[in-house]
Amino acid sequence: MQQWSSPNATPPQLRPCVATFGNFDGVHRGHRAILDELIRQGEQRELPAVVVTFDPHPVEVLHPDRAPELIAPGALRDQLLAEVGVDGLLVMPFTYEFAQTSAVDYIVDTFVTGLGVEILVVGADTKGFGAGYTGDVDLIRELGEQHGFDVVVIADQGDGERWSSSAVRGHLAASEVEEAATILGRPHRVVGTVVHGHHRGRDLGYPTANLDPGALGLVPSDGVYAGWLTRLDLAEGSADRRLPAAISVGINPTFDGEVRVVEAYVLDRTDLDLYGEQVAVDFVGHVRPTLRFDSIDELLDAMAADVERTRALLGDRSSASA
Repeated sequence: MQQWSSPNATPPQLRPCVATFGNFDGVHRGHRAILDELIRQGEQRELPAVVVTFDPHPVEVLHPDRAPELIAPGALRDQLLAEVGVDGLLVMPFTYEFAQTSAVDYIVDTFVTGLGVEILVVGADTKGFGAGYTGDVDLIRELGEQHGFDVVVIADQGDGERWSSSAVRGHLAASEVEEAATILGRPHRVVGTVVHGHHRGRDLGYPTANLDPGALGLVPSDGVYAGWLTRLDLAEGSADRRLPAAISVGINPTFDGEVRVVEAYVLDRTDLDLYGEQVAVDFVGHVRPTLRFDSIDELLDAMAADVERTRALLGDRSSASA
């Protein structure tokens, strides 16, 4: 997948094209319906499929007090889009000045002049873009007729609940990682570098991989989760690349912690040295909320139960050799 930051810099081999645009935070199943149609249209027309998105998120610029914490910011979003199979990704810098561009000028300058678009695929809820938040699907259809590109509109997606980034955030805030995964089409992921912590887990017989504070991805609410730790620095198929893990999110109240951390204990493994490695933590199931224990013995009993519950949630794949 090729990536660039200005419509004027579109690689010649990627124009003309079929295209779509949006924030695509999380690249969930609602987004996938649009992206799958984009790719299908591209294959049918024998044209490259291009996604246009923004950085930072527009709300972060226009209404920073209301800006959402992103499910999959920056590099994570871009990687997910690449995995879908699009040919190009135009990441336009979103500034206050850019926000003053009219909806008409945005569509014409970006898609007609810059990309040479032949088909623009959008969701039925596409609205509120351009200065004054005037852009919507009807305007896109009008511009398509004027400038000679087709418009394909994808209906809202969902099974009882509309698949949206807001819904994913709500589920993660409520520790409902299974429900979030249903919308995402995969377990929710946080990516970071393993750093040194207080080494309490190792002293207790449960060494954990602590993610650095700058880890990418929306962290679910405090609690213990079942999931997977993937060592991204190892090649696909390598032994010990993807490992079952009990994941703790919180401030460690038993030890009067003050800093919120994400740490993962790889089941049945005390021999791993992961410091400095980039890892992904995938949240599969909720084990229990964060609790404060009155003694180390109570904590150890709870950790042992957490491991068994994690093993049950992950199923037969949770053996250390998985």
